[in-house]
Amino acid sequence: MISFDAFKKLDFRIATILEVEKISGTRNLLRLKIDMGELGQRQIVTGLAQYYSVETLVGMQIIVLANLQPAVIRGVKSEGMLLAAETGKPGDPNYSVVLVVPEQKLPAGTPVH
Repeated sequence: MISFDAFKKLDFRIATILEVEKISGTRNLLRLKIDMGELGQRQIVTGLAQYYSVETLVGMQIIVLANLQPAVIRGVKSEGMLLAAETGKPGDPNYSVVLVVPEQKLPAGTPVH
């Protein structure tokens, strides 16, 4: 459990995916170049390659945790984390990962409360 004050520190934003590239030498990792409006462009690394095609992701809007400390994943800097839901458990036939997306198109960088 976290306090409401701790929750208020999380900065969720709408981001538009501009570019997607598979990370060589990996099976599931993608590098997403995203537009976060006033926060500028960033890149994030995600393990969605087996669930989404590059073509499907380009232009999609997603929700990103914008104030997460950057991390280096397989030599690639990741500057945020996208939100996704999982159904089932990895390895189960019904397991899937689904991106959490806005209901309608919004300006990149729009805060999510």
